[in-house]
This record gives sequence, C-alpha cells and structure tokens, in this order.
Amino acid sequence: MVGPERPLFVLFGSSIVQFGFSSQGWAAILSDLYSRKADIVLRGYAGWNSRLAVQVLDQVFPKDASRQPSLVIVYFGGNDSIHPLPSGLGPHVPLPEYVDNMRKIAMHLKSLSKETHVIFLSAPPINEKQIKESLSGKLGGTVRTNESCRIYSEACLELCQEINVKGVDVWSAIQQRDDWLESCFKDGIHFTSEGSKIVAKEVLKTIKEADWKPSLYWKELPIEFPDHYNVILGPGGEPVNIYNLEFNRCAEWE
Repeated sequence: MVGPERPLFVLFGSSIVQFGFSSQGWAAILSDLYSRKADIVLRGYAGWNSRLAVQVLDQVFPKDASRQPSLVIVYFGGNDSIHPLPSGLGPHVPLPEYVDNMRKIAMHLKSLSKETHVIFLSAPPINEKQIKESLSGKLGGTVRTNESCRIYSEACLELCQEINVKGVDVWSAIQQRDDWLESCFKDGIHFTSEGSKIVAKEVLKTIKEADWKPSLYWKELPIEFPDHYNVILGPGGEPVNIYNLEFNRCAEWE
C-alpha cells in the first residue's frame, strides 16, 4: 500500500469492466481524470454473470477490510441475458434470479460503510450482425440478442429505483448516437473508444448529479498535495501551474 490515502473507486463486473483499460476504454478515461484525486481499481472477470459475482462478494469486498471503497461501479447483465442452451449450461441467468443477484450485490456493497456509494451500469446494446461475423466460432452456439439486452437493462434500472442505487442506462445511451452500430463496438459486444466515451460521460454525469457529501465528481475532489508543488518557472520567470495546464485537456468531460 502506498500513500497518501485517496478515495477508492472499484469497478466490478464482467468483460466490459475487465477490458475497460484497453483501447482507450471507459475505465482508462476515469483513471486519467481522477489522477491525483482517487484510486481506480479494476475487478473485472470476462465471461462472468451475476451468479458468479454473488459467490465472490465476500472475497472481493470483505466487510472487515481496513479500507472500504468510496464508490463501486458494477456491471453484470449482458452474459446473464444470453439465451439458455438446451444443455442447461452456459452463462444464462433467468431474469428473476438476475434481479435477485443484483439486489444481493447492492445490499452487500451498501453495508460496507456509510461512505460507500454504488452505481449500476445496465446491459448495453449489441450489434448482432457484427457478433455473427466476428465471434460466431468462439461463443459455442450461444445466442445474445439486442432485445434480451433491453429486457435485462430495464430490469436493472427498475431495481436501482427500488433500492435507491444510481443506475446508468447504457442500453439507451449508446443508441443515442446515430451510427452506434458501426462506431461503438469492436466485435458487436465490447466497446471501441467511441463507445467507451459514451459510457464514461454517462458515469461522470451520474456522479456529478448525485447528492453525495462530499461530492465524488472529479472536479470537486481535491488534488493530492497543494498547488505550490506544481509550479515551475516559465521562460520569462513567470510561475506556471503544470497541473492546471494538464487539466485543460480534460475540458470535454466537464
């Protein structure tokens, strides 16, 4: 462990989380914005569903940990929504069980501390044609449809309202872009940098609008070490704050 201690954000989910730092992903965007403000920790497990997530809650988020997260962003649902196989195997989780699992996840996380906040990401849409072209030989006959993603997305968001957890409607947000089918996916499921930008903006909007005290929005959190540690002298001897110059590039996320 290194210090000083910062707010801890944990990203917990399946491949949408595990790959969140690749290809200018949404996790990388958050980590960049929160540099010197919060620690972004990834706990992503490709191929997992909510059933598996519930089984490891105590290991990933032990209640007796000396440091508890300030924010946990959770994504499960896409794999749960895959159609069941005749064999009964595969990642499919029936909708009622999915909702119950997500409820268990939320209750466990909210019990960690009074300062732990939770955001659920709903299942995103998919490009069914692109999946068939790029992943047909790798998914073992599993079937994932945009309609099933919608159903699980809506169930997640309804649960969020019921249990007072912030929810991000990723399914709708991605489809607000006219060319989402062509621009947002690498393989029909996982995000390109353009898809990740949409997710990051929705997450940041949710954090900004939350009535959490103190706010966890990136512009509201203090930087680590005072400003006078960031000042260098310019060519004319004038003081230049490097930190402020660096964050001018982040204006699009305000």
